[in-house]
Amino acid sequence: MNTNQLRYFVTAAECRSFTKAADQFYITQTAITQQIRALEDSLGVPLFDRSSRPISLTPAGSAFLSDARSILGRIDQAVNRIQEVSTGMVGTLRIGYTKGFERSNFSNSLRFFHNKYPNILVSCYRRNTDLLAAGLLKDEYDIIFTWDSTELVKNESIEYRLIERSPLMVAVYSNHPLSRRESLQRSELHGERLLFMTPSSTGDSVSDLRFYEMYEQAGYHPDIFFRSNDVESILMMVSIEEGISIIPSYVTHKLTNAENLVFIPLIGEEEVVEIIAAWKRSSGNLALQQFLGHYPLLKAE
Repeated sequence: MNTNQLRYFVTAAECRSFTKAADQFYITQTAITQQIRALEDSLGVPLFDRSSRPISLTPAGSAFLSDARSILGRIDQAVNRIQEVSTGMVGTLRIGYTKGFERSNFSNSLRFFHNKYPNILVSCYRRNTDLLAAGLLKDEYDIIFTWDSTELVKNESIEYRLIERSPLMVAVYSNHPLSRRESLQRSELHGERLLFMTPSSTGDSVSDLRFYEMYEQAGYHPDIFFRSNDVESILMMVSIEEGISIIPSYVTHKLTNAENLVFIPLIGEEEVVEIIAAWKRSSGNLALQQFLGHYPLLKAE
């Protein structure tokens, strides 16, 4: 039994004629009657009463007709769905991103993708970097946008691309002595009360250690009195004059009417945060493959 035999049978039953059914498929009457005979042989019962004209269904044929229609309908639905998925037209894409990255141009890229593929459900999850890395490895996310605070890129199962090198900014309150400066160097922050923005939940990530080393290179130990991976909390504390902070520019460039906040570029070749996109090499999610092709920076190198 095959789908062609089922289609021939259903059409012949509806037309009550092998000749008319053959015409619809642009084949000979002999070919269609042979296929229907083969179907009857596989089922072990006759489906048509050929003694009368026009032909009619036997009781077994009448019982089988609705099942044959149902089988063909489900096959057609399955084929259509597979074809849609293969072109990225339907599916689900789970995206994890580091806190604050929603303020970058990231949302614009997602919007363009959604407008092009509206039947792909894009689910977004804002997490700290260690949870993003763990979630990706446990297949909780299809792709993440993050600081690489866990050396995720060293995992052989992970594919990644550098998305952005975001310059760092010093966030100070409006009447701070440094607030009128056009730029600052890390060495000039010696003695300031620092609100430390950490990408992870532990405060001892690879990224954290890198920034500690940069303070050492500037010639002092930072006065860190508060740590958080929540950029909104950090900015709130700066605005109430609890201290100053260093944050990526992707957080600041879309801020408008930031009350009692001033952002000053931090000068230095290494004064950047690198954002990567990472996903599993073995992922079979066709919606992810469509997204990778849509996002220019994610295309294969």
